[in-house]
Amino acid sequence: MEPQDLRRMANQIRQRDVRAVYEAGAGHIGGELSVTDLLTALYFDTMNVDPANPFAPNRDRLVLSKGHTALALYITLSKKGFIAEEEIETFLKHNSRLNGHPNRVKVPGVETNTGPLGHGLPVGVGMAKAAKLDGASWRTFVITGDGEMQEGSNWEAIMAAAQFKLDNLTLIVDHNRLQQGARLADTNNLAPIAPKVEAFGWAVEEIDGHDMEQITRALSADTVTAGKPKCIVAHTNKGQGVSFMSDDVAWHHKVPNEEQYKQAMAELQEAIQ
Repeated sequence: MEPQDLRRMANQIRQRDVRAVYEAGAGHIGGELSVTDLLTALYFDTMNVDPANPFAPNRDRLVLSKGHTALALYITLSKKGFIAEEEIETFLKHNSRLNGHPNRVKVPGVETNTGPLGHGLPVGVGMAKAAKLDGASWRTFVITGDGEMQEGSNWEAIMAAAQFKLDNLTLIVDHNRLQQGARLADTNNLAPIAPKVEAFGWAVEEIDGHDMEQITRALSADTVTAGKPKCIVAHTNKGQGVSFMSDDVAWHHKVPNEEQYKQAMAELQEAIQ
C-alpha cells in the first residue's frame, strides 16, 4: 500500500475504534489512537502474514506488549482478514472472544497473551532466538508503551537480545509521553529513551510515529544492522486524530459521551477526505 492508502486505512481503524469504545462503554482509547499508525504499517506494509494461514511457520510475529490497546489490534486484524469486521461489535460483550486484552487461544493473528506490562519483550526475545536457532528468516516485532519501559523485565530482555545478536528483532516504543494517570515525566522519567537502549548495544532510530513514510522506512528489513537488534522510538500523541483527546492523560481509558463521540467521528472523517 502507498503511504496515502496507509493513512486512509489508519483513519478508518481509528473511527472504528472510537465507535467500539463508545458502544462498549469501556476501552483504552488514548493509547489505541496513538498506536494505530504503527499497527497499520506493520500489517499492511511490513509483515509477512497470511490471514488464511495464521499459524504459517514462516510468518512474521507481532507481540503487542501494551495489551490494554487490544481493540486497535482487533480492528487491524479484522481489516486484514483474520476475523470478520462484524465481530468488532462484540467487543467486551458477554462470551465475546474480543476481551480487553488479547488472547492467543481465542483470536487468530494474536501471537501471545499480553496485559501485565513488561512481559511482551521477553517473549519476543524468545521468539527471535528460536528463529535464529532454526535458521529461519521470519522477523519478530514488539510494541511497548513508554510507561511500560519502566518495568525492569524489559531491560533484562534488552540485555539478552544484544547478547544473542538478535538482528531479527525490532522493538517499537510507542512514546506518547503519557501513562495511566500521569505523564511519564512525573512518574519515572525514562526520556530520552534512545540513548539508553543504544547503550545496551542496540541499533536505535527515532521517528515521528504518525508519519507513514518514516514508519515504513524504519520497519524495513533494509534498515536492519547485522548483529544488532533494532529499537524504533516512535514519538506519538495519545489520542491522535481527535483534538480534545490529543495529549490528554484523562483519555487513557475515558469513554466519550454522545457529543464527544460525534465530534471525534467528524474530525476523523474529515481527516480521511
